[in-house]
Amino acid sequence: MGGRRERTEREWSVLMSAAQVLLERVPQLTDQLIEALQAHSPQFDLAVPRDEHWQQISEAMRYGIEALAAKRSAPRRDLQYAERLGRRRAEQGLPLELLLYAYRHAGYLVWDELLEIVTEKDPESLPVLVHLASDVWAGVDRQASTVADAYRGTEQEMRRRSDERVQALLDALLEGRSAPGLAASAAAGLDLPEQGRYAVVVIRVERAAGREPFHRIGAAEGLRFFWRMRTDYEIAVVALEPGVGLTELAEVLRRRCPGRPGGISPVVPGLADLGEARRLAETALRTCGPDTDRIVRLDERLPTALVVSRPDLASHLVADVFGPLLALDPADRAVLLETLDAWLESGGSAGRAATRLFCHRNTVFNRLRRLEQLTSRSLSRPRDLIEMMLALDAFRLG
Repeated sequence: MGGRRERTEREWSVLMSAAQVLLERVPQLTDQLIEALQAHSPQFDLAVPRDEHWQQISEAMRYGIEALAAKRSAPRRDLQYAERLGRRRAEQGLPLELLLYAYRHAGYLVWDELLEIVTEKDPESLPVLVHLASDVWAGVDRQASTVADAYRGTEQEMRRRSDERVQALLDALLEGRSAPGLAASAAAGLDLPEQGRYAVVVIRVERAAGREPFHRIGAAEGLRFFWRMRTDYEIAVVALEPGVGLTELAEVLRRRCPGRPGGISPVVPGLADLGEARRLAETALRTCGPDTDRIVRLDERLPTALVVSRPDLASHLVADVFGPLLALDPADRAVLLETLDAWLESGGSAGRAATRLFCHRNTVFNRLRRLEQLTSRSLSRPRDLIEMMLALDAFRLG
């Protein structure tokens, strides 16, 4: 309330005279408005304590009536109060549409009361008052706009604080903290079951200038992703719906995040287990060598995971198995290890390994025999073969 166009002396006189009477009727108008709001929606009583509601409506009406008859240079206390009230109602959880309804209904009550006052005291001035109607409703609209802006700003800030709190809870779970109620609070904030099927994904991301930005997946094919950013990688907690497993998860990630190495943990039974899942996902990522640009599952790389989990033992294994190879010329050594890798990837077939290496199968046999001589191990003996496989992984990843 409270117009801001230039008024004539007659208009000022009519408004100020009516406003003085109107201020005396604020308690009755407050009672009327409270009753109308309660009849319109029970949420007013549920969100706002009755005494507080009455007091705030009374003050808002009083400031609005004063603004109606105030000079242009007067402070807009009605707008200042509308801003405070918008913040308060957002905190109380009253829907914005109900708050705006209250302001506009108050405008109707005040306008009807103004008409009644002028009709009783100075009916000849009714045309003057009608001429001021646009001022009155412009004031109501300005107050409604102010209260809405304050409400939305507060709601956004509350949502941001809530999101930050939920993200902090998720970080605490990923770090493996165990505090009473932590998993339950995170479940409520994320709208997830505390006990359910979850996996953790860790994807290495280079953030250098010129690199294609990483695009996070929100949801896909029975999967919900909740991402957290770290310095050089992204972590996702993934909720898996019934019937969806790690095969589907790996396929989605490889399709939507091509060219990026990553690790996937096994499925864990609840949010409280996310810390262990994160550690396992990071272990899976460490099994990706420098030339690997795909996302791998830990359960498919357990032997290699054992090697990278104990770098101290891995270095002893490399020295013990490949000791003589380490003294070779790097190019010579690389050829032998590349041949061993191709032979293993080909399921022990020299022919398929030769195709991969673009050489004759006899060349493969000769290189493997030389490798056996240097390492004093036989690829036909299971225990020796296991040692050679693990040593090869340890050498490549070390």
